[in-house]
Amino acid sequence: MSKSSQKLSGYQKDFDKIYQIIVEAQSKTWSAINTQLIQLYWSIGKYIFNKTINDNWGKSTVEALAEYIHQHHVPVRGFSARNIWRMKQFYETYEDTKLSTVLTEISWSNHLHILSKTKTLEEKRYYLELGSKGRYSARE
Repeated sequence: MSKSSQKLSGYQKDFDKIYQIIVEAQSKTWSAINTQLIQLYWSIGKYIFNKTINDNWGKSTVEALAEYIHQHHVPVRGFSARNIWRMKQFYETYEDTKLSTVLTEISWSNHLHILSKTKTLEEKRYYLELGSKGRYSARE
C-alpha cells in the first residue's frame, strides 16, 4: 500500500460521514420535490375536476390546455392531455381524504400504477400505505 493510500485510509470514517451527509441531503431534496409535485398534480386535478362539473370542460378543452402549456412553457414536461386527466382522476379518487401525508410519500409513477391496477378504494389505500412504508419503486 502506498503512503498516499495509507494516509487516505485514515480518513475513511470522515469520508464516510461526509458521504452520508450528501446521501441524506439528496433524499430530503427528492422528498421535498416529490411532495411539491404531488401537491401540484392534486391542485390541477381539483381545478380540472371543478371545471368539468361547473363549466363543462371536456376532452377538447383539456387537449387545448395541454397544447397551451406545451407552446408557452416548452421546458415543462408531464402535462399532456392524458396526464392532466390522470391528475383529475387522482383528485377524484382521493378527494375525500384530502391531501394526506401518505399521498405525498410515493412517486407519481406509483400513483399511476395504483390508480390503473386497483379497483377499490381499499385496495388503493393498501398499496399507498405499502408504497409509503416500503419506499418501493413503481416497478416493485
